[in-house]
Amino acid sequence: MEWTIAPNLTDYQAALTEMESRVAAIIAGSAPEKIWLVEHPPLYTAGTSAQPSDLLEARFPVHQVGRGGQYTYHGPGQRVVYVMLDLKTRMNSPDIRKFVWMLEEWIIRTLAAYGVDGQRREGRVGIWVVRPDGGEDKIAALGIRVRKWVTFHGIAINVNPDLSHFLGIVPCGIREHGVTSLAKLGKNPDMTALDATLKEKFTEVFGA
Repeated sequence: MEWTIAPNLTDYQAALTEMESRVAAIIAGSAPEKIWLVEHPPLYTAGTSAQPSDLLEARFPVHQVGRGGQYTYHGPGQRVVYVMLDLKTRMNSPDIRKFVWMLEEWIIRTLAAYGVDGQRREGRVGIWVVRPDGGEDKIAALGIRVRKWVTFHGIAINVNPDLSHFLGIVPCGIREHGVTSLAKLGKNPDMTALDATLKEKFTEVFGA
């Protein structure tokens, strides 16, 4: 397993190229699994289920990608984690639904370390927090692709991004709920601390 943290903002197309290359190498048995933690410049991505009407204002570059899901935003202050795992070796019986549950569990445990109660919602992708007024906001997104049981793309946790940047899209096609961040909730871990927590909780959920 290789665990890599990109030191600077990572170009999105370069990230896609790197993932494709690494996934091919994992399938071929010539490279180990990889967890890659990055931040991107401001951009929108459109997954395979994206609806054109959900792009409200293309204020940043828009990338069409092969992951599942709809529109999402990436930008500085958001930790994006690309997860390149071989499910054949990680699971007795490879199961994509279970893998998604494990990704959610990883996020939930990471947020809990900072006193944030992240929750799943039936029919809504991502991890959610309940506001004091009873409303709900998304704090983390996930979108994956699987090729020959090797995964890529992954998760994104809002640490301290500019939340106004989400206004150019309908995040994940959900209009009736908002977005939030650890900073908006009064939690202010720096990326280094968050990365250490992610690594600890990954081992709890996925094993060594």
